[in-house]
Amino acid sequence: MPMGWSCSGLTPDRPEPLRLPCSPFQKSGVGAPQTRAQHPGEARVLPPYLQRTLANARRPRPALDRGRKDAAASGKQGRGLVPAAGQRGTRSEPGKLLRGRWLRRAQGLVLVCSPEAGCRATAASSSSRRGLLWRFRDKQSRLGLFEIGPGHELHELTCMMQAGLWAATQVAMDHPPTGPPSEEDFLEVLTQVQEGFELDTLAGPAFARLRRSLGLAEEDYQAALGPGVPYLQFLSTSKSKASFFLSHDQRFFLKTQRRQEVQALLAHLPRYMQHLQRHPHSLLARLLGVHSLRVAQGKKKYFIIMQSVFYPAGRISERYDIKGCEVSRWVEPAPEGSSVVLVLKDLNFQGKTIDLGPQRSWLLRQMELDTTFLQELNVLDYSLLMAFQCLHEDERGPGSNLIFRMARSVQGTPSQEELGAQNRRLLPDTPNALHILDGSEQRYFLGLVDLATVYGLRKRLEHLWKTLRYPGRTFSTVSPARYARRLCQWVEAHTE
Repeated sequence: MPMGWSCSGLTPDRPEPLRLPCSPFQKSGVGAPQTRAQHPGEARVLPPYLQRTLANARRPRPALDRGRKDAAASGKQGRGLVPAAGQRGTRSEPGKLLRGRWLRRAQGLVLVCSPEAGCRATAASSSSRRGLLWRFRDKQSRLGLFEIGPGHELHELTCMMQAGLWAATQVAMDHPPTGPPSEEDFLEVLTQVQEGFELDTLAGPAFARLRRSLGLAEEDYQAALGPGVPYLQFLSTSKSKASFFLSHDQRFFLKTQRRQEVQALLAHLPRYMQHLQRHPHSLLARLLGVHSLRVAQGKKKYFIIMQSVFYPAGRISERYDIKGCEVSRWVEPAPEGSSVVLVLKDLNFQGKTIDLGPQRSWLLRQMELDTTFLQELNVLDYSLLMAFQCLHEDERGPGSNLIFRMARSVQGTPSQEELGAQNRRLLPDTPNALHILDGSEQRYFLGLVDLATVYGLRKRLEHLWKTLRYPGRTFSTVSPARYARRLCQWVEAHTE
């Protein structure tokens, strides 16, 4: 049976409503409607769609065939994989997905793909944090997220992803790209064959350059995404059938994609990287890798990896997904006292503002630069992710916890004209700092995501249908120019 990538459509085998006990560590949901007073320890009933998702996350999946299961779950060392002589990747017509075949035990240098090494690297990187207090705080910071352990329906799948990503990152570490970027860097596809599955790495050298430009060490990337600790799954309010995962430290975000979306991302990748080089503090999400996974003789499943906008997540109190419209832009908030982490939408944000102070002008300018770029790519339906975190007393005030990081963001010595175009700002001293802004009272996490929807014939027809279906109302499927303008207007109206 081919492995599914989505929890949607499954019916939980539970005759009674799923109830979650109230958590003393989680504040009430933002934007929740008025409810009656709740007594300590009393359970609240979740909305039906959350009941289904929670039940699916805990539902064991049928056992896979032995070969696939052993390849995913065993801790044995993987077989060596080596490239064919003189072959780094096979080229084809631009814009198409390409293949470069890696062969077992061919002549040349042997690459040993060892998940056990990934476990050791992960354990070494986190051993210093394994105190009792750290484990307690880590558990509380992940309330509402599900650990994909044994028995979870996606456990075998994520084990294969971890083993494949460990080996793919090892290739980038052993053969780092050198010299200026070339056309072949964006066309290369590396196929690694392991027992029971294959993993393709698309445009690997290009993404390796991008990770290096962000100051991301390949060892840290490999340890976070490789075997050792399970991925996390969270409740998504998205209407798509995509699956969403987080690395265990919540720094990296993984999302399944359709083939057409992957083709669009790869076609735009050279211009995307040029935009990030020109505007190093861009709000565009940092895409770190594109891969596909084929289990046995099943259909290929594509997924992307990017930096999580919501990192570090320990003190985040509210999360929003903003498109600047109203149709289908309301999410039923989690019950008061619930530990479920939800991403709310536009209508949930009514009556709220973002207090940025002097950084408001920077945000408005950067939104204009980024949305203009996406308009040039003919892209729409992207979202502005936002999260709020209250600042501690010692974090407030100018320069209290900020450093200026030009060396990290800009390579080489740019001209004065280029410096003016980069729209620079102060960055907090955190790993994913490009998407963080400090206001007077709160810290804001901001980023533009879902950059792969092109305004083609299908979307034009959808626009026509929604115009007839929702007269006088705003919806997401509009022309890229109108979409960009409307989202910028939303940000201007909700910031001060």
